[in-house]
Amino acid sequence: MFPLSIKVIPLAVEGVSVSLRVEDCMTRRVVTVEPGYSVRYAARLMKLYGISSLVVVSEGRIVGIVTERDIAYRVVARGLNPERVRVRDIMSHPVIVTYPSTPLEEAVEAMFRRGIKKLPVVNRSGEGSKLVGILSLTDVARLQPKLIEAMREAFPQAFTEGDEFYVT
Repeated sequence: MFPLSIKVIPLAVEGVSVSLRVEDCMTRRVVTVEPGYSVRYAARLMKLYGISSLVVVSEGRIVGIVTERDIAYRVVARGLNPERVRVRDIMSHPVIVTYPSTPLEEAVEAMFRRGIKKLPVVNRSGEGSKLVGILSLTDVARLQPKLIEAMREAFPQAFTEGDEFYVT
């Protein structure tokens, strides 16, 4: 699965607790594609936006997710023509989603447990759910240094010179 294990824990310093939620870490601008588009078009979108996945939507509903890996394994490695293969033919589905209010630790644990690197974020379940963001393991990794620096500024008495932090 993943060679690195990570544990996101609620932080407590002198009685102050910090619990992060998915909305604190997610990317809010999500690039989407419809299932009928070609894989070549999807790859061009990824290149244009510098991203590694697209959420697949149809009539406003999430129906799948397509990643660089899907394209590499399911199209390129098989020698298929990316102009003729449709996104619907290679997308992963059903899609596991989460909510903005989900504790970050729960979302990360679910990603590791299921072996996924991207988790679309919706505002509520059912027919009226709306895509509001996407959480990636990269988002979580980017947050760590910012969080530690903010804690050092807010609680300098809790840190001593030379304290090291790492992900285990």
